[in-house]
Amino acid sequence: MERKNVIELKNIVKRFGKVVANKNINLSVREGEIHAIVGENGAGKSTLMNILFGLYQPDEGEIIINGERLTRHNPKNSIRLGIGMVHQHFMLIPTLTVAENVILGQEPTKGIVIDLKTAEEKIQKLSDEYNLKINPKAKVADLSVGENQRVEIIKVLYRGANILILDEPTAILTPSEVREFFKIIKALAAQNKTIIIITHKLDEVMEIADRITVIKQGETIATVNKKETNPQLLARMMVGRDVLLRVEKEKTEIGEPIITITNLSVLKTNEIFALQDINITIHSGEIFGIAGVEGNGQTELIEAIMGLNLDKIKSGTIKLENVEITNLNTRKRLISGCSHIPEDRHLRGLVLDYKVKENIILGQHYFFCKYCFLNDKEINNHSEKLIEIYDIRPNDKEVIVKGLSGGNQQKVIVAREFTRDFKFLLAAQPTRGVDIGAIEFIHKKILEARDDQKAILLISADLNELLSLSDKIGVLYKGRIVKVLDADKTNPDELGMLMTGAIGG
Repeated sequence: MERKNVIELKNIVKRFGKVVANKNINLSVREGEIHAIVGENGAGKSTLMNILFGLYQPDEGEIIINGERLTRHNPKNSIRLGIGMVHQHFMLIPTLTVAENVILGQEPTKGIVIDLKTAEEKIQKLSDEYNLKINPKAKVADLSVGENQRVEIIKVLYRGANILILDEPTAILTPSEVREFFKIIKALAAQNKTIIIITHKLDEVMEIADRITVIKQGETIATVNKKETNPQLLARMMVGRDVLLRVEKEKTEIGEPIITITNLSVLKTNEIFALQDINITIHSGEIFGIAGVEGNGQTELIEAIMGLNLDKIKSGTIKLENVEITNLNTRKRLISGCSHIPEDRHLRGLVLDYKVKENIILGQHYFFCKYCFLNDKEINNHSEKLIEIYDIRPNDKEVIVKGLSGGNQQKVIVAREFTRDFKFLLAAQPTRGVDIGAIEFIHKKILEARDDQKAILLISADLNELLSLSDKIGVLYKGRIVKVLDADKTNPDELGMLMTGAIGG
């Protein structure tokens, strides 16, 4: 017997000024199914889910939840209807316990006192029921990334959610954490919970989803059963052409050392080290990957190499072609031949209230000056050229960057950093939140830089990306490089074990 539809979105239209984000989209989701939504950056996936959750109001169309046609929809209404949303960036306060985070905004009381004991008992019951393995009394700051995600799931279950919307849920998980997460999702579906997953990882879609809806340029292309499709067909529907799903790279000639990091130690606080005795040498024509669970020193390594935390470097040296740059500021490093795709595009990569054309020349203004004034004609020509080459959508240089999807914001940064005259590229999470077509393009650009005898340090949470692009991979655990491996002689499971300390280097 076919399950009933719990969600029906009919002819949904959403406009933002001149941009039509959703064009007559139709989506139906059945009770107890795992439904994946895939599409390119800017296709309208997140907009549609924000409409479903009540964060946006559609300009046209109908929203029907459990047979109830909604005239005005908002997040409060969503909670009443049993809809919960887990965002890609966790919304937890590290200094509070699991229970305190879960009940925040809906604190149960006993008289005039918060009844934390009852909340902890309810959270423990949910944890046991769905095998979430979370201690309600644990401090969030002490939890792993995978455990943080489980706390977010408990938050929506605690509020009575029967429909869960998950945005890029595996983006920063290790392979073992992904497997555990899939077990949890399948257990939720077995309890008749309805799961909607927004993702770019087609191999995971094929493993976890029952049905898949493809959205392209704001329109529904198709909804297909998993058994009737494959990653190549999905990619073709998403992008409109065949996409190379695996990187093909030739061996390249390794040249002289470009970046040499020797005995680098960096403080996290006045007494605690984030990095200890890091030694890395990257040659021209080489990609050196860094694997590690987030929070093991990656951010401090990035900041040390790019001159963003000079006061925290305790000891060690960083050389670019045998010239020491340890104490140079960021601008001087960029001028010397460094380029940087930051791990946090909002914090380090963009000025969100600036236009696309202004962000495309950030840190390069002096190349676009004439008589001490910015040359608008040159800036416009330069930005229009890069918008076309990197397929930034919408293709309008005057658009404010914060109005772009996350993937298109990333394309702005990638376009800027690859057009520098660089010898060394530090690429941190270069394809996070980016669609498969753009991933293919960025991977090609990284390999072109390698083949052009540039040196690349690649830091990524995606182990498949590290394995396919890197020549060597160093595993970072608790601030130390525990092992350096040849990329073609290891695998995700070995890396995952090293990353979590399950096996020693």
